[in-house]
Amino acid sequence: MKNFAVLALFLAVSLGGGFFMGISNPPGAWYAGLNQPWFQPPNWLFAPAWTILYVCIGFAGWRVWRAGLKTPLRIWAVQMAFNLCWSPLFFGWHLAFAALLVLIGMLLAILAFIAVTWRTERPAALLFLPYAAWVGFAGLLNGAIWWLN
Repeated sequence: MKNFAVLALFLAVSLGGGFFMGISNPPGAWYAGLNQPWFQPPNWLFAPAWTILYVCIGFAGWRVWRAGLKTPLRIWAVQMAFNLCWSPLFFGWHLAFAALLVLIGMLLAILAFIAVTWRTERPAALLFLPYAAWVGFAGLLNGAIWWLN
């Protein structure tokens, strides 16, 4: 029972935190008025993509907690902190370059998590692979928006 309670907590942090940041910092008119790169995906894609990723993030955090892996758990917390800082910087305060720096830090933390869990907790590492790909793409998008505006 304790395992499921902790899993629920990890999912609440990832899904709940992501949801809260999303509704607290909507794209709005500022974002709609920006010059967008040619590879900008449709807006409807972001919510389902992030929902799936937040579930993967929550499960990965739970797996390293359950395995008693302290370093990966710390890295998980760091990437989550970066993740939750990005939306307020980009959408709330319109600081695209600062948000890009946070996103780079997030990607480095994600890659570090994958590296330290690859041998000891491979399922957690695999859960982070799509997250790394998406955040890499988001970095290109963020950088292009900053550059174009």
